[in-house]
Amino acid sequence: MPCLLVVDDDPAIREMVGMALSSEDYETLEAGNTAEARLIIASQNPDLVLLDWMLPGQSGFELARQLYNDTSRPSPPIIMLTARDDEADKVAALEAGADDYIAKPFSVNELLARIKAVLRRTAQHEIMQLLDIGGLRLDPATCRVTAAGIPLEFSPLEFRLLKFFMTHPEQVFSRKQLLEQVWGTIHVEDRTVDVHIRRLRGILEPSGHDRLIQTVRSAGYRFSAHT
Repeated sequence: MPCLLVVDDDPAIREMVGMALSSEDYETLEAGNTAEARLIIASQNPDLVLLDWMLPGQSGFELARQLYNDTSRPSPPIIMLTARDDEADKVAALEAGADDYIAKPFSVNELLARIKAVLRRTAQHEIMQLLDIGGLRLDPATCRVTAAGIPLEFSPLEFRLLKFFMTHPEQVFSRKQLLEQVWGTIHVEDRTVDVHIRRLRGILEPSGHDRLIQTVRSAGYRFSAHT
């Protein structure tokens, strides 16, 4: 189930939204300001952020704009939740990178409908989006991978594994999680993951991109351009 981050300085609103999300089986994270939100976004990469405009310190509007302009990593989709309902505010928020805008007060049904709509659009976009990390390029539309412009050949499973890593950079995944997400089952030995990681690294080694797949001791694997 998608993981959503609720950023609002009002605990009552966070609780109300959290209960609505839990009723739909969404995983929910909370932050009371943009500093907390940044840490959660960097460490847990939520699938969507519900972001209040008026926050103590840096505004939610500024956070949305900075995340949108940060080219070092994909920005999570953002729905602004705010009492500011002027048309100019809505236009400004959307131009700053927000994917949708809901004025307070709002109904729970409207909120859930907007969330589902944004997640659908995001999922469709991610399916077809060209991925490029450190010169390693993966095109989901054509199932082609190149490293520094040189075509690479992968089995279908290796391609799915690489695509999963590239769409979830910086996150650590256990072998069990990789089996669930890539293989679609946990009824396979954990060492199967290690075998395919070795194969993937072998294909990427000539271009030096094998370094992107990092082993995290006692935890699993991470795909990262940072050493």
